[in-house]
Amino acid sequence: MQFKDLKIIEPILKALKEENYTEPTPIQEKAIPLILRGNDVLGSAQTGTGKTAAFAIPILQHLFLDSKKNNSPRKIKSLIITPTRELAIQIGISFSVYGKFTGVKNTAVFGGVKQGAQTDALRNGVDILVATPGRLLDLMNQGFISLNTIEYFVLDEADRMLDMGFINDIKKIIATLPAKRQSLFFSATMPDNIVKLSRKILTNPQKIDVSPISSTAETIRQYLYYTNRITKKDLLLHILQDKEIDQALLFSRTKHGADKIARNLKKNRINSAAIHGDKAQNNRQKVLAQFKAGQIRVLVATDIAARGIDIDKLKYVINYDIPNVAETYVHRIGRSGRAGEEGNAISLCEPEENVFIRDIEKLINLKIRVIRENPFPQTEKPMTQNEKKEWEKEKLQRKRDYFAARKEKPVRSR
Repeated sequence: MQFKDLKIIEPILKALKEENYTEPTPIQEKAIPLILRGNDVLGSAQTGTGKTAAFAIPILQHLFLDSKKNNSPRKIKSLIITPTRELAIQIGISFSVYGKFTGVKNTAVFGGVKQGAQTDALRNGVDILVATPGRLLDLMNQGFISLNTIEYFVLDEADRMLDMGFINDIKKIIATLPAKRQSLFFSATMPDNIVKLSRKILTNPQKIDVSPISSTAETIRQYLYYTNRITKKDLLLHILQDKEIDQALLFSRTKHGADKIARNLKKNRINSAAIHGDKAQNNRQKVLAQFKAGQIRVLVATDIAARGIDIDKLKYVINYDIPNVAETYVHRIGRSGRAGEEGNAISLCEPEENVFIRDIEKLINLKIRVIRENPFPQTEKPMTQNEKKEWEKEKLQRKRDYFAARKEKPVRSR
């Protein structure tokens, strides 16, 4: 099937052709016809499956055709809520690319930067608003934004939105939307709290399930090194001696850890940078641009900051810290091996993380290949007192993260 078979209008087909897009991905093939028919949609799809285009293309088509019938001044007709600044920017770019021949205008609003440029764009009139929850509510309270003309509403990355504690903000936003609207709801996972929220947003939704979270792309080769906490940084330097790894996205669990890893890599003359929520927005965008341009070899990121990082033909993802939630592993390595390209996922596992590897292998139903030629193999060498204290702090934080992801309360030990 090709995009032209989905009854997409010529201005959008022309833009897609310029981007060399001819065949829709599975979620695009399923979602676009439903959205064009006016259905509410509940979609389950991982990052990297093409879901932005799955909702952006039909929304652009709706707005373009609506504008032909009505020449009234621009009002915000479509609202897309997304959890991070990077995702908001990426989605805004996608709307601009797919809609370049439609005359439909969009802008993105997000925190971490001064609001002047964003409010100027709003005053000039936009059809589509992409927003993070906090900045949206702030601008609504200041009187810059009214949502009473919204006809098309998208809640993107819903699971991450709830993990980040945006549930109350989302409820406030939804309460201001017109009752009559088309609503689209996309989430990588569908736990109970997500399903309950979807029932409050959607009306008789059509359900789409693409690339379930338990699957990893067959084009991604997965490797596992067993090592020790104290030798992990040395193992990473050993791995990066391979010049084939010319660009890698490396995951750290914490902001502090990301900075520490980046500093050590720079100390060893490996061009690297860290990206996380404590970095200024202009710094994050500069680092991303440098990474995409190939000027940074290793980009060290936390999971939340990595949402919205979309690098074509990224071949290497490195898990410096093994995630304690197995689904997060699938999200991480899905940054490589996109659109049929080959990818490599390298994981560095210390003894205390062995249980996380077992959870991951159970989820993906696959044994990850263990690299035996390892100069820093895992041993049962006892930790020092300082190492024990540091590990206990990290275990406590991982426990909090684990229950936060499931919205449960940990059981106190007696």
